[in-house]
Amino acid sequence: MVSRQILPTFGKYMQLRESSILIVDDDQDVLTAVRLLLRPLVKSIEFSRYPDELKSLLKQKDFDVILLDMNFKSGIQSGNEGLYWLKEIKKIKPETLVILITAYGDIDLAVRSLKYGAEDFILKPWQNDKLIQSVTDAFHKKKKAIHTPLISSEISLLGDSDAMKDLMVKVQKVAPTDANILILGENGSGKDVLANIIHFHSSRNEKPFVKVDLGAITESLFESELFGHKKGSFTDAKEDRMGRIEAAQGGTLFLDEIGNIGLTQQAKLLTVIQNRHITRIGSNIPSQIDIRLICATNLPLTELANEHRFRKDLLYRINTVDLRLPPLRERGKDIELLANHFIRIYASKYYKPDLKLGASAISKLLSYNFPGNVRELQYTIERAVILCDKDELSASEIVFSNIESHIPDEIDTETKLSTVEKNAVIRVLEKYHGNITKAAKELGITRTALYRRLNKYDI
Repeated sequence: MVSRQILPTFGKYMQLRESSILIVDDDQDVLTAVRLLLRPLVKSIEFSRYPDELKSLLKQKDFDVILLDMNFKSGIQSGNEGLYWLKEIKKIKPETLVILITAYGDIDLAVRSLKYGAEDFILKPWQNDKLIQSVTDAFHKKKKAIHTPLISSEISLLGDSDAMKDLMVKVQKVAPTDANILILGENGSGKDVLANIIHFHSSRNEKPFVKVDLGAITESLFESELFGHKKGSFTDAKEDRMGRIEAAQGGTLFLDEIGNIGLTQQAKLLTVIQNRHITRIGSNIPSQIDIRLICATNLPLTELANEHRFRKDLLYRINTVDLRLPPLRERGKDIELLANHFIRIYASKYYKPDLKLGASAISKLLSYNFPGNVRELQYTIERAVILCDKDELSASEIVFSNIESHIPDEIDTETKLSTVEKNAVIRVLEKYHGNITKAAKELGITRTALYRRLNKYDI
């Protein structure tokens, strides 16, 4: 009888054929009913009557969706057990989606469960279509998260600091539009994550998000990479190739470190943005483009506006709205929030699910200025989790990669910092035979910053 009810809707829920489901309920009748209902629709389904088996089950296998009862002890209907195990699941596998099931409808309980990360709240006795739809929606969300990196990364831009709240208010306003956006922020602050978030919350989120790291593209390959080329248009053009701009058709093009390109490349990019068409190298036929443009740089706007380094007409085109990402040192308690987030990720990855952040570790993190921003915090926590052999991270496990620690002891204390810097610039320029892009990349600075040093030291 259950099979007959399912057959008409089988095609509707075909995507569940890839899903792995776990049901935890101490009522054998419930387990049997759910098994009969979902078995024909899913890839795999497992059951447990005992919630204390959850930790071992989650270590053994990844589940897309967990159906979790809220009450296990006879006579107790508070739902606190379900909430407790929900939080435990989220500690071990934050990405797992949980649907809570209860025989007692309570609005306050439903609100609390959603606050703690539940995906949905189902009442017994349920309607079959409602239960299947809830599981389908959860699985669809899980799949979308896998293919959309920002979902797992978005937490790195969220926080309780005033600076981040103000930023997210602006993002909510501009993301749904097609306005060109310029993201300003230090290296490691999360500019690429913010660009992903804007794309995800735009009307173009079903179309491609194409990232181009302009700092990694040489001047000779700029046109080929961005505009594409025809077979035979130059020596290595062995076949037709679509450029990055064309690949972003209908979606979002993210140009990272736009301050690194020279004036010639800026002029070509400006022409494309103004005319909204591209022409592949070796072709005379222009192609119309429909993209949303997001750019990012670690340079201040005042430096970008320097006519000798960056065209003001291009700046006006890419800067309909500018968003400044604050450095991590200005985000206060967000450091602790992010640290706990990264601990959950890496504790799960390295099979240390009970690992927590100790008070001394928190104090050490909050007193550090994080020149490498969120990226540095992430790597610091991952290293600490790997090396920790206790259940709590303490200050001794938090080790920062200070540049000062790599300065050789034999450096003459009378040596001026400017001399060291000048010699480093000369050495790297010689190594790359005067190639500014490669030299700047090795030195860890922008092309603009390198030009300033060349003028400063008269190199």
